[in-house]
Amino acid sequence: MTERQMQIGEVAERTGLSLRTIRHYEEVGLVVPSARSKGGFRLYTEADVDRLMVIRRMKPLDFSLEEMRDLLEITDRLAATDDPPGHDERKRLRERLDAYRKISEARCETLRARLDMAEDFAATLRRRLDATA
Repeated sequence: MTERQMQIGEVAERTGLSLRTIRHYEEVGLVVPSARSKGGFRLYTEADVDRLMVIRRMKPLDFSLEEMRDLLEITDRLAATDDPPGHDERKRLRERLDAYRKISEARCETLRARLDMAEDFAATLRRRLDATA
């Protein structure tokens, strides 16, 4: 049984990313379609969609394209079954992955603090609006 393949429009709908963004990620080498149709259309698999979703989740945390590429390479290497990393390499990869985890958690805290300030501001505006009613 062959894996189901999707055209870029379906992938865009599933991921919430624009066609332009998906094409850009291909141009910069973050996500390359698994295949092309006879007519040259990009064809994506579930694994490609999963990879795009990882990238999508990194965007609000302000990861650069280079950081995204590095993180994806780390996870790809750790998941490799055809040429799995040796013990020392695996340890180094896990340390790098843990560094990204720590950065992600710190950035999430920053976003939470900014959201708290924004919600406080919105509440202030509501109170002022109610006071002038």
